Amino acid sequence: MWFGIEYMKTKFSIYVSALTGHYMYENQHRTNMKITLIQQNIIWADPKANTDEAERLIDSAPGSDLYILPEMFSTGFCTSPEGIAEPVEASSLEWMKEYAGKRHCAIAGSIAVNDGGKYFNRFYFVKPDGSFTEYDKKHLFTYGGEHLRFSAGRQRVTTEYGGVRFLPQICYDLRFPVWARNRKDYDMAIYVASWPTPRVEAWKALLKARAIENQCYVAGVNRVGSDPACNYCGGTMLIDPYGRIVAECREGEQDMVTAEINIDELNAFRKKFPVLDDADDFTL
Repeated sequence: MWFGIEYMKTKFSIYVSALTGHYMYENQHRTNMKITLIQQNIIWADPKANTDEAERLIDSAPGSDLYILPEMFSTGFCTSPEGIAEPVEASSLEWMKEYAGKRHCAIAGSIAVNDGGKYFNRFYFVKPDGSFTEYDKKHLFTYGGEHLRFSAGRQRVTTEYGGVRFLPQICYDLRFPVWARNRKDYDMAIYVASWPTPRVEAWKALLKARAIENQCYVAGVNRVGSDPACNYCGGTMLIDPYGRIVAECREGEQDMVTAEINIDELNAFRKKFPVLDDADDFTL
């Protein structure tokens, strides 16, 4: 069974309990991981206000192993990063490192950064010991002009934490399945996004497709609210390898959802129905 039947609801969160598993530190063996998805209303170009709010939300849902924030969670999605993007040793990255250590958890999300005069939409996966993995968005959103100021990433990245292997991805990457093709090297794909309301049904459909075709869990974390260009309604959800929604946030409002994934069940499904064994070989 992928999730339990007991629900606890508050103004900002829904907790979906699992049948087994407890919070454990990274160096302990376990098959379950407790994950909180944060559907935040981001204030435009105000890193301090946004990290303060993220901290408040995390504090209201204690005990998770991993907290996931949206794309450019500290500023909102910007295509003209001058004066908005943070230095590569960003204050928001320092906040992630400090807070991950304080709460003995991992924190993930993307930040607009200035790295040596080049701008990147950079995903950080920060672990409790302060170490982190970074991934630069490969598919820049040309329709919105992101490619005019930002540099595209070139490297597909995976990272491991607490016995779970993760593939970090950012927003528009979701539309390009070859980039995310599971090479038997990850258990969960994480998509952080600023995905506008008019195309939210595409967001939901593609998240399910990525989970099914890659036989993995998928966490899709989208923002709510508005910026100078778009409105956002969320659609944040956790999906299992069958394409079923395990847990989801309420649309159109700031919200959080917490659920557990089970790696033993994932591995048993992959062994019983070994779809990835029949995948096409390719070089990208």
